[in-house]
This record gives sequence, structure tokens and C-alpha cells, in this order.
Amino acid sequence: MSRRRLEIIGLTAISLLLAGTGLAKKQVPAAKFQTAPRTVPAAAVAKPVPAGMSMESQQAMVKQYCSGCHNDKVKSGGMTLTDLELAHVGKNPELAEKVVRKLRVGLMPPAGSSKPPADTVKAFVSTLENTLDTYAALNPNPGKRGFQRLTRTEYARSIQELFGIEEDVTALLPPDSLSNDGFDNLADAQGFSATLTEGYMRAASRVTRDALGDPKAPPSSEIFRLPRSAGQMDHVDGAPLGTRGGISIVYNFPADGEYSFRTLLHANSVGSLLGANIAGEQLDVSVDGARIALFEINQRMSETQPTGLNLTTGKVFMKAGAHRVSAAFVDKHSGLLDDHIAPIENVLASIDAGDTGMVTVMPHLREFEIAGPFTVSGVSDFESRRKVYSCRPLSAAEEVPCATRIIKDLAARAYRRPATPEDLEGLLTFYDRGRKAGDFESGVRMATQAILTSPKFMFRFEQVPAAAKPGQVYRISDIDLASRLSYFMWNTIPDAELLAVASQGRLKDPPVLEKQVRRMLKDPKADSLSKKFAGQWLHLPDLDAINPNSSYYPEYDQTLAEAMKRETELFFDSVVREDRNVIDLLTANHTFINERLARHYGVPNILGSEFRRIELADDNRRGLLGKGAILTLTSVADRTSPVYRGKWVMVVLFGTPPPPPHPAVPKLEETAATASGKSLTVRERMEMHRANPACMSCHKMIDPIGLALENFD
Repeated sequence: MSRRRLEIIGLTAISLLLAGTGLAKKQVPAAKFQTAPRTVPAAAVAKPVPAGMSMESQQAMVKQYCSGCHNDKVKSGGMTLTDLELAHVGKNPELAEKVVRKLRVGLMPPAGSSKPPADTVKAFVSTLENTLDTYAALNPNPGKRGFQRLTRTEYARSIQELFGIEEDVTALLPPDSLSNDGFDNLADAQGFSATLTEGYMRAASRVTRDALGDPKAPPSSEIFRLPRSAGQMDHVDGAPLGTRGGISIVYNFPADGEYSFRTLLHANSVGSLLGANIAGEQLDVSVDGARIALFEINQRMSETQPTGLNLTTGKVFMKAGAHRVSAAFVDKHSGLLDDHIAPIENVLASIDAGDTGMVTVMPHLREFEIAGPFTVSGVSDFESRRKVYSCRPLSAAEEVPCATRIIKDLAARAYRRPATPEDLEGLLTFYDRGRKAGDFESGVRMATQAILTSPKFMFRFEQVPAAAKPGQVYRISDIDLASRLSYFMWNTIPDAELLAVASQGRLKDPPVLEKQVRRMLKDPKADSLSKKFAGQWLHLPDLDAINPNSSYYPEYDQTLAEAMKRETELFFDSVVREDRNVIDLLTANHTFINERLARHYGVPNILGSEFRRIELADDNRRGLLGKGAILTLTSVADRTSPVYRGKWVMVVLFGTPPPPPHPAVPKLEETAATASGKSLTVRERMEMHRANPACMSCHKMIDPIGLALENFD
């Protein structure tokens, strides 16, 4: 792997940042304006002569080594070089870039074919890159976008920034569409539909209720389900100390009133309590760390009983606002037993309560429900209300001025720019409507809901300069630049300082921009770079769909999978925040683990759910390629997969995905044994598998990479 290719790993993030913040300029959509001559900067008129191969040498090389396969008739790999005019590569830059990538990573010419000398290939690629760079400098094309919609994550984080509440929007908004590269925040891959509109309206209603409270809130219920694959022997973050498993959430209570809490335990194959032979088990329900109920678990509980496996509290008075609610088992077996039941879906029916071989069955929480309010006594003041109600009218005459102040401030933050008179006029109409139907707070609630359903909040529109002509490149405004920068680095709205600098027109200045970027990187909100950008770049969300065969890997569960994912996120975050060399993504000898992950890796003396930094004693574990998350998502249910691992490196690190497999090629499992019945290793099966001529060309590139990681289970 060349140093240049390694640098691209980090430069990918940097280039996306620059392209997404306005350092790359923007082009006016041609459909809206008439064509106009392009203005070329004076500094770029003097066209530099690319160093490297002559045009004749380039053409001769392509003709001798490439055109035999990549022509209009054969189109090997779906690519023809007929349209590649070496003297005018700017006419088809996408094709030229594809050629550069293939040659840089050694994919072309394929193994077994005649190849030019390495120095010739290097000179050709350098010449092509210099020509492309020169053309790009003379013809800047930052592209265009019709609109940019807030993704689920961006919506939730924007709500948190506006009101200070955590809102789970997965049940309110449909899933985001993904680009071919796995990113959900690319405008070209985003769509809009009636279903999405309804989702945003539901979300606005729910957020307004949770953020401001609702004295007319009707009784409702919300059920939180735990995946069967979630281990429940470890302490859950947020739950009281001395407990194990269960669930801990931050719940937004809409009003002061009475609520009830219900828990549902898992059953075994015959409908009885899972773990019924474990005596003395207790389930603790708490709010903000204070116990509100302690259930003694009856070993004779069964689905056939009237109450089934449900345990329900009486009605408990709660004040409005966000509270930490937990339901967890009192820990009586810490360090004495292991929890191996959760992932064993296929053998669960044969397991009775108690120990079965390597399996230990303990009571497991399945559902947690919060219902209410059943009686409402009002709405107490809480943090998110204080963030909105910056004033309180003491008379009828003060209501409209106070409402105007509240709405203007909230709209400015939600719209990511100062609120205009037109904005206020429309929003005050909604306030008036709500005020007539209720009181001052009713008016503010309706105006708040109008802000959250406004396209000015849901979409990130950018202003086109009035003097801009079609085809003309222009710099986006500082306000729009602030929004791009904030959503790239934080996944949320710009803060007050960033908007202030942008409003002064200083954000475009390189020293000011760099200062703001460094400040933003130090902010805890910059963890979105690791959770979203790095997560989607490295394909970490795919880990949720991995289900290792429980007969081979009984200790694998969702808790371990989440720890693996978090380890990789924290590792990437450390490289960014410490301003380390991008090559450290592959070579750094540190990582982050908690007790659950330490047990899996065999690292001693790590206790608790908190992640901490450690130095690696095993050099094979260095960098991304030694992380459990990467190795797991590039495996199959019952074995490692050198093909998946090699493909992951090619797609994620090289940016050069191999073509899809030929449909007639048999699966690797079909070559599990020789004619004599001897079992074959994965390497031996792969040798037989790729003996097929249709597979050989790709596998000769993929397999060596994947086999280099074969020592990892």
C-alpha cells in the first residue's frame, strides 16, 4: 500500500470538509439561468505543462496494454477507453479518475497480462493526475444541489441543541436513504415523499410536547424492547450501581401527573420464566437513581397466568421534563456467572431454566413500558422550557411583545440565520391561532410546532446571489458556510459563536475559519465525526446485521457488538482530536476497551462499562485492521471470510471496489471437501474456488489482502 493511498484515507475527510463548507465554491444550477461565458481567474490563465510522459508515449501505452480489453466491443469490467481523450481528459474526468485509481492500486493490467514497467505506469499516472488537476483549476466545478434535507441524526441533534432534550426519532421518521458509498447525508441520494412529510409533522408534534410540556396531554404508552441478543449480566450505563442488565433511558414526561411502569420478562421454550431456578432474583425500577419499586421475581411465573410475566408498578407521581428511568436486576452474581443465553436463538427451544453445558440462564428483561399521564396537575418548569421561555408576560399587553421575542430567537436558531420580518409575520399568525384557542403558552406551542415543520428548518437551503449568472462559480455566503461546517462536524445547528462570526462576514477568512474548525473539534459534539462520518465510511452500521453462529461463538451478543463498534469510534476520534498522522489509522498501537470487550480480547484488570485507553501488547492488533468490529463485519456466521476482508480493504481504504461475482460461480461452501472426503482449510477451499477462470482475476487481488488477516478469528 503506497503512502499516497494511505494519505487518501485521511484526505477523504479533509476534502469532504472543504467541499462541504464552501472553501470549494458553488455553481449556479443551469436550469434556472441563461447560459453565460465562463470567467477564468487571471492566475489560472498561464496553463502549466504537466511533467511526465509525452502524449505519444501515453497513447502508445494505452493502445498496447489497455485497449485490447477496454474497448467498445469487449468493455472488460464495464469500461471502455475509447472516450478517454488523453489530450483532453477534462471532457471525461470520471473515466480518467477511474483509470488513476485502478493503476494506483495495481488492479490493472490484471495478473497474467503483459504489463508495462513500473516506472512507466508511475509516470503515466502522475501525468494523468497533473492534467486533471490543471483542468480542474481552470474549470472549477463544485457541483450543485437542489436541497439538503436533515437526516434522522441531524434532526435529533438539532432538537437537542434547540431544546436540550434527547428525542428518539427512529419511530417518527422513516429510515434515510443511503448513497452507494453508504452515506446518508449526500443530497444526491436523498429523496422526499408524503410519508417523510408526515413523519416530520409527527416529530414536530412530539418534540413540541416533550420540550414545552402539555397540560392537556392524554394518557398514552411507550414500549421499549430489548433485543434478545443483548447480554444482561453487565451493568448498564445510567442504571443504579449494583444492578445488572435491564434498560436505562432518558424519558420526557409531558406533564405533572401519575404514570405507571410495566416490565415484561423473557420466557423459556414452554412459556415459563426464563431462569426460574435462580432464587431470590429482584428487579429494581428507579427514576433519577431513586427507587420507586422493587419486584421480587416469582419463580413460578408463567405466560399462562393472568398477569403473565409482567410486573407493574402502581401509579407514581412524576413531574414534567426529562428524567432518567431504569429497570435493572439487583446484581447478586457479578463475576460468578456468565450470560450466554441471549445470542443462542437456534438452541433456545431446547434450553430449560438453569445451566445447560456452557450456557447459564438468568432472568432477562424483554420489555419496559411507561404509561400516562393518568391525572394531570399542571406542567412544572424544566430545562427545555427555560431555554424557550426567555420572558414571561405579566399582562395582556405584554403577551405579543414577549411572544415575538421568543419566536424570533427560536426561529433564528432553528433556521440557522437571523429571522426575517416575513418569517415573524407568518409565525405570529400561528401564535395568534393558538392563543385564541387557549392561552399564551398554547400560542407559543403552536408557533414552535410551525417552526419545526417549516422547510426552513427541515431543509438546508442556500441563497444564490442575485447577480449570479448561469454556469458562474460563486462563493456561498458565510451564513451558509457556517451551516455546512456545523452539520459536517457536529451534525447539528451552528452555535452562537459560529453564527456571530458568520454574521460579521469573517468566516470565509482562512485564519478565522481554521480557528473555528479547531474550536469545534475540541467540542464534545465533534464526536459525530466518529459516530457518523467514520461509522458510515468504515461500514460500522453493517455490524448490526451480523449474527455469528451461536454454536461456534456462544459468547457473542449485542453488548459485545456495541462495545466493538464504540472501540472503533473512539479510536478514530483519538486520531482526529490529537491531530495524529493519518497513517496512524493503520499503525497506532493504542485502543479503547471496557470490561466486556476486555474479556473478549483477553485483557486483564479492566472493570466496569467505561471505556479507557490502553496500549496494545499485540502488534497484530494495531490500527483499524485489528479492531474486532472490522474483523467481525467482514466475516460470515460460522467462519472468517478472506474475500469479505479483502473486499472491505479495497472498497473502504482503496476506494476501488471489485466487480460483482459471476452468477455461475459456486459458493465457497460447495468446495468444503475433496473427493476423498478430507476437510479443506479456508485457504485450500479458496484455491479451488478461484481456479475458475471467471474468478481468478479478481480473487488474485482480493484474496492476498484477506488472507493476511486470517489469523484473526
